[in-house]
Amino acid sequence: MSTHAQHPALTMWSEDEIAFRDAVRSFAEAEVKPHVVHMDEQAEMKSDIVSKLFEMGLMGIESPEQFGGAGTSFTMACIAIEELGRVDGSVSVLCDVQNTLVTNAIIKYGSPSLKEKYLPKLAREWVGAYCLSESSSGSDAFALKCRAEKKDGKWVLNGNKLWITNGKEASFFIVFANIDPSKGYKGITAFIVEKGFKGFTVGKKEDKLGIRASSTCELIFENCEVPEENILGEIGKGYKIAIETLNEGRIGIGAQMIGIAQGAYDATLSYIKSREQFGKAIGQFQGVQFQLAQMRIELEAARLMVYNAARLKDAGQDFIESAAMAKYYSSKVAEKITSTAIDLFGGNGFTKEYPVEKFWRDAKIGQIYEGTSNMQLQTIAKIEMDKA
Repeated sequence: MSTHAQHPALTMWSEDEIAFRDAVRSFAEAEVKPHVVHMDEQAEMKSDIVSKLFEMGLMGIESPEQFGGAGTSFTMACIAIEELGRVDGSVSVLCDVQNTLVTNAIIKYGSPSLKEKYLPKLAREWVGAYCLSESSSGSDAFALKCRAEKKDGKWVLNGNKLWITNGKEASFFIVFANIDPSKGYKGITAFIVEKGFKGFTVGKKEDKLGIRASSTCELIFENCEVPEENILGEIGKGYKIAIETLNEGRIGIGAQMIGIAQGAYDATLSYIKSREQFGKAIGQFQGVQFQLAQMRIELEAARLMVYNAARLKDAGQDFIESAAMAKYYSSKVAEKITSTAIDLFGGNGFTKEYPVEKFWRDAKIGQIYEGTSNMQLQTIAKIEMDKA
């Protein structure tokens, strides 16, 4: 299928963006796709793929060139996330967290010395993780029990983090802990923790429904010693970093979702042209064609919402409501399209021999992580209610 057929709204993209998209698509097809089934079955990310993501420059897309990054835009990061998602949601989210959460947070809030120390590593060799969630703080993100205390010129962290994406592969962790619970969320501070720091352990890896090759781990801090200079941003301003970074990250999840939906759509379009019943391809039946058309309409609407939010972010305009709407809608669309894909594959769609059941499993997480669908609705409603 031609590029134009898959993305008819080409006026949406610059020539550089089209070339970049095509390069990432070729990479995903050649280097990721042959390993997708095995990685899903083994619930394990292939280390060679991670290395090749770095070689392709996909792990530091917005990071300035002086630090080894590509120095391009947030929209470019979303393009990469979508194209990887067309092939594998697990590789897509690894790239997403690295770019839209971890690297963005360092670029925006890191001191000059932290940028100098860590951005080159994150662009070239170190996977990063973003560590906010705990057993008692999911949607209530600031009900943190992880504590940080100043001792002998160091910060000492104690507590646990759960559901941390990239936990197994990461060497770099942005960890949110409270230095003064009496201040509530105003005591929350962001710390940079390296994998080798004393008192830090990566715990169990979750056995998940979807994005199985993406590691989701518990992190354990037992008198974990963090250098004083490894505070990200200001003391007591971790809540601000968390809110603003997650607002951006939601657009990345939207890109992942439309990638997953596109992958399922592509597989379905090919299947209904070749699968015959009653003497003709099932794609010749009007009932099937209408379902295909509905999939295509909703996918394009979701894509436009995601990239509108990304463009607003790049332009320095208010994007929070657009990001919430894009994540909410794209995750709903991804679940619906992947489910319809299984329906159109019939019994074959319910087997692991065909790809659509995996797309469906991978899509479900979009309504949960980086803010549930209900939290997105709450954000949208609050913004609307606050309007004059």
